[in-house]
Amino acid sequence: MPAKRPPVPLSRERIIEAALHIADGQGLRRLTMRRLGDALQVEAMAIYHHLPRGKEALMDALAEHVTTVAVEPSGAAGWQDVARAWARASRAALLEHPGVLALALTKPPRGTALMAIREQAEQLDASGLGDAARAVRTLRAYVMGSVAVEFQRSGWAAGPAGDDGDLDDAEDAAESANGGTGGLGGARLGGATAAVPESGEEAAEAFERGLDALLRGLAEA
Repeated sequence: MPAKRPPVPLSRERIIEAALHIADGQGLRRLTMRRLGDALQVEAMAIYHHLPRGKEALMDALAEHVTTVAVEPSGAAGWQDVARAWARASRAALLEHPGVLALALTKPPRGTALMAIREQAEQLDASGLGDAARAVRTLRAYVMGSVAVEFQRSGWAAGPAGDDGDLDDAEDAAESANGGTGGLGGARLGGATAAVPESGEEAAEAFERGLDALLRGLAEA
């Protein structure tokens, strides 16, 4: 009889991975400590050994995870190339985990995410951009807002079963990105008034057009 494999030790990384899987597959509102414990095959209280503040610490960790990106620009890159690289990397990280976009929009940057922001500002400054800090704030706002609207238009939040919990998550994210104005005119995903879904290619092209316009504005400022 083959020996049983020893259980995989619980770690912060495993907890975050399992939480992202639940949030992306079922929606952030379905992510509870009990459900997370079931997914990890541990008692929910075991998670508190790694995240002493419980659910609050978990939400902070998820936001930090999806907003931490790293870019290594070439030595000859101009600031526009550096900015594009960071914007594209940030967009890709957010698109990979749609279930936690609302956290990325509402949680202040912490830990590794804050370090990445500082690194981005340093790279932009070193490549010749004057007010790098303002540029970073502008780029982050553009990336997060465009991804929120992209999710809203794509119909992702409705999910395979049209779950209203997931629907509310994406609408909340889009509303936050639009300054609390109700997203795209209050359109609801999955309903008769939803916007026409946008393909991935169309969304990417729209993102690049907007990014080009933003960079032109930064150059003229």
